[in-house]
Amino acid sequence: MKHLHILRTVALSLLFIGSLLSAKAQITDYRNNLAIGFNAGATFNSVFFSPSIKQGTHQGLVGGFTARYISEKYFAMICGLQVECNFSQRGWKEKIEDGTGNTYQRTLNYVEVPFLAHLAFGADHRGARFFLNAGPQFSYFLSDKEEYGGHPWDPSHRPNNVTYQYGKAVENMFEYGITGGLGVELRTGIGHFLIEGRYYYGLSDIYGNSKKDDFSRSGLSIISGKLTYLFDLTK
Repeated sequence: MKHLHILRTVALSLLFIGSLLSAKAQITDYRNNLAIGFNAGATFNSVFFSPSIKQGTHQGLVGGFTARYISEKYFAMICGLQVECNFSQRGWKEKIEDGTGNTYQRTLNYVEVPFLAHLAFGADHRGARFFLNAGPQFSYFLSDKEEYGGHPWDPSHRPNNVTYQYGKAVENMFEYGITGGLGVELRTGIGHFLIEGRYYYGLSDIYGNSKKDDFSRSGLSIISGKLTYLFDLTK
């Protein structure tokens, strides 16, 4: 009797799982849509420093290649994955208010690869879609440029005497964080045109963050606006 009860439980469980899979199959419209293209835009950057540094907004450029795969439509939600490989300019611009008239900004050049979940609602073919992209992003440092202004250059009166950053080389070549954005896609007969606003929060630091290091935190913060053009390879 005990074995009969176990078999009945297993059979009912399999039946329940089967019914769930069948229901999902009925409400899921599977796709095989691969699109590729390119993107370009602007970045508005700062760095979370501790000890803090008063900053304005550093501006840079971002652009590269985009690949997107749409796998299914679940109810009204279109689901897929998006990968990019971009050249990105980050950095910071200091707001120096010590009476010296000095200016300083630093541009950091990276190659970045975001891996994004892509969720969209709207037109299946021609028309407009609204979408959300979110996921991790990994970057590798390429080069940088420091720009000093004001004569004479005199950092001796900086608030809290925070001057460690001047001339200090980037110490962590590999950088990572999380990113997400909202946008609109216009689907046409000659391709797909997307406009998106995105935010990136760096989880790593550009400098060492141990007790013996100058900064305990030096993580990137990036707001970007991008235009993307995609064309279908498979539909």
